[in-house]
Amino acid sequence: MDNTGANPQGIVVPPVEGVAGGGTAYGWNDGGGVHLSNSSPRGSIDPSEINLLAARNERESVQIALRPKATWGGSGSAGVVQVQCSDLTSTSGDRLVVGQSITLRRVVSILGVPDALVPLDLPISQINLAPGETTALWVSIDVPSAQPQGQYEGEFFITAIKAEAESPSQRLGKADRHQLYLELRNCLDIMEPVEGKPLDEVVERAKSVNTSLRRVLLSPVFSEFSTDNGPVDMMDEDAISNLSVRVKLNLTVWDFILPATPSLPAVFGISDTVIEDRFGVEHGSDEWYEALDQHFKWLLHYRISPYFCRWGGNMRVLTYTCPWPADHPKSDEYFSDPRLAAYAVPYSQAVPGAAKDYLQKEIDILRTKSHWKKAYFYLWDEPLNLEQYDMVRNMASKIHTYAPDARVLTTYYCGPSDAPLGPTPFEAFVKVPKFLRPHTQIYCTSEWVLGDREDLAKEIISELQPENGEEWWTYVCLGPSDPHPNWHIGMRGTQHRAVFWRVWKEGATGFLYWGANCYEKATVPSAEISFRRGLPPGDGVLYYPGEVFSSSHQPVASVRLERILSGLQDFEYLQLYTSRYGRGEGLALLEKTGMYQGPERYTLEHTPIDVMRGEIFNTCRS
Repeated sequence: MDNTGANPQGIVVPPVEGVAGGGTAYGWNDGGGVHLSNSSPRGSIDPSEINLLAARNERESVQIALRPKATWGGSGSAGVVQVQCSDLTSTSGDRLVVGQSITLRRVVSILGVPDALVPLDLPISQINLAPGETTALWVSIDVPSAQPQGQYEGEFFITAIKAEAESPSQRLGKADRHQLYLELRNCLDIMEPVEGKPLDEVVERAKSVNTSLRRVLLSPVFSEFSTDNGPVDMMDEDAISNLSVRVKLNLTVWDFILPATPSLPAVFGISDTVIEDRFGVEHGSDEWYEALDQHFKWLLHYRISPYFCRWGGNMRVLTYTCPWPADHPKSDEYFSDPRLAAYAVPYSQAVPGAAKDYLQKEIDILRTKSHWKKAYFYLWDEPLNLEQYDMVRNMASKIHTYAPDARVLTTYYCGPSDAPLGPTPFEAFVKVPKFLRPHTQIYCTSEWVLGDREDLAKEIISELQPENGEEWWTYVCLGPSDPHPNWHIGMRGTQHRAVFWRVWKEGATGFLYWGANCYEKATVPSAEISFRRGLPPGDGVLYYPGEVFSSSHQPVASVRLERILSGLQDFEYLQLYTSRYGRGEGLALLEKTGMYQGPERYTLEHTPIDVMRGEIFNTCRS
């Protein structure tokens, strides 16, 4: 191809390489060259075109990976690129607006694995690239429920910024200088009141200051003072200023809507004590209510039904979805939200008080509400012996005295160890419903117990009495381990997403996850994240405090949380297909596409997922 007209200087190497990859992060294709096109603007490079498919009320994501092929910045830095994106527009003039429907986040490594999604400014951001390293951008598009169907197009322009003669500090605007000032002042605020504090708290504060100072020193402001790692390969300045990577983004919006209320209740725990410790809020204070409210509303965007939890002795757990009592206006606001599929009612007050007959009064109020059908009681996590099982029975009996139709949820992976219910561990496990009946209505079992034996799920379900309102839910915690679906850091993209493929195929009607923010204790918001000892990396942590990465107070999602959302959306597609053609046809579709056949046999690529979704759209559209 003759590129002379498009590039009279004959330059064939762009400042950055931009390759589009699936939002599920199955990896990016680093092969092949990037070529200039005669139809492109002068110096523009079009490496690829991204094509996405989405229903209304669905989020689709894609990654753009950047790797510098030359150096044009100061020592220790390959250079700075500017990322600019446009609205997505259709031929009829409808728009998906940048900053509203379109968000951009930078993928940051945790334990050396890309996992944290740190928000970037829109419509224009600047990013510092490191020599020889790949930087990934995570682009998400949220399609509103009322968005007109059609083909939408937009573009990302990624341009290397030419080094200026003046220092980076001279180019800083007032807002940037103020941000730098706040970062440094925060370090002083953390360290000044340490006199007389316990040693472990002083160490925690020192770690936080270290993290903040490192973030400041690694910013572009101080790049010119970084240690010189050798000669800098500077590109021709004209090439830097004239070349940019252009990524076209095409989105097809389908003419059906994913339901606002999830078909699968996916209830995820949020530790209130972790929030209290890290953010320094007193239990029951105004700041405490505000912090819990923020976390609750934020997680709702992920088709998750959050509950707050506080752990007691021997795995007894206090769970509640709303920190306010049932007669508070916030209670109806929380429980009537259509995005909430299920809510936990506390057995005792979330905030201690002098209320008498609290449980009965709460139940009496909630039973008059239309949302009572969403309610459940989660009293004990994984009872192990006869004493603990009896505690569940006693608490459930009290609840059912006030509300015979109340649903009690019990998680378990074994029967009582001191009163075997069967000759083998699995036979004893299967007999738990008979042992707990009528004190439990939702039997929530570990996927780890099943191993790769999907047929065992049928045995569990056969023991239940759905005519009496009994349900089977599942959960993952610690196990199962690789290659089975779970949410540990370092697992593959489809391995994360396949958790809900498994739930759908095995026939569970709900799902529970024990904790979304259960990292090690810290006493300052910006403290470095440490996963709990004894747990697989990432287990119990699906999002991070925003303060760890910037001055933002908004939670930062993990890549794994985004894949959870994708899996829950896949679940809705399969539900739609089954509602039209029956469960047998849905199972056949999974088999035919090769998307998911079992806990050790599922796709590692994105194509079978799009084939499944496309087949469902083509057969189910009105």
